[in-house]
Amino acid sequence: MVTTGSLLAFAAMSLVVIAIPGPSVLFVVGRALAHGRRTALATVLGNLLGCYALVLAVALGVGALVQSSAAVFTVVKLAGAAYLLHLGVQAFRHRDRLRTDLAAQTGERRSDLRTVLDGLLVGATNPKGLVFFAAVLPQFVDRDAGHIPLQMMVLGLIPAGIGLICDTAWGLAASAARNWLAGSDRRLSMIGGAGGIALIGLGFTVATTRQ
Repeated sequence: MVTTGSLLAFAAMSLVVIAIPGPSVLFVVGRALAHGRRTALATVLGNLLGCYALVLAVALGVGALVQSSAAVFTVVKLAGAAYLLHLGVQAFRHRDRLRTDLAAQTGERRSDLRTVLDGLLVGATNPKGLVFFAAVLPQFVDRDAGHIPLQMMVLGLIPAGIGLICDTAWGLAASAARNWLAGSDRRLSMIGGAGGIALIGLGFTVATTRQ
């Protein structure tokens, strides 16, 4: 099964990736700024469910490819790295988008269940999460030990747990600082810009790192 070293290494990389303000984080922050803490926490729960849905999809699909072909995995990894670079450039170019998203959400009033489902949809369709799990997660499995899909499911619990903690912290911080953040376009743009730069760095890291 998964070794302790792989668990720790994957946890460290997951922390770096999840701390980057990507689509899920920006969605949580936007909901927190628009509606407050309760809505932010319901969104976090939905994101968590969507995130692990991606883990299952990758484990049951990409896991079989990784087990059968190292060449296929290399192609997936490089394609994922290229897409992360693309996401980073787009996030930096459109770093003021959070202001637009916030304005669109302000008038909405949704039930807790609908909010959780919204978060689940964002988490399950988060391109950063999909690329990370498809291109990075397989690097930390032990091919000789077999049961690669199961190993991926176990490893996937790590980013899910870290994401729960980090997204909750983002949501609580944003809801506590609603007036301060929402009052400055520059502050909102800095969040998106920092996320874009970090994604570009992650793309280079994924492309050049070997297990």
